[in-house]
Amino acid sequence: MPGMSGVDLAARLRAAAPDLRVLFMSGYYDTGLAHAAAIDPARELVEKPFSPDVLLRRVRAALDGV
Repeated sequence: MPGMSGVDLAARLRAAAPDLRVLFMSGYYDTGLAHAAAIDPARELVEKPFSPDVLLRRVRAALDGV
């Protein structure tokens, strides 16, 4: 995404809609994504590659706020 990261976009969107649920998706977790953004990998990050079942569970957890 040119010009900003997904973390920056999420912060801007959450400023406008504080209850917005966000699920980050990355194949580059080891590059510091979780640390730089204070992302809880157990809740807010799904790492590529993932199965449809994993994605479904992670989206459900994000929507439920679990």
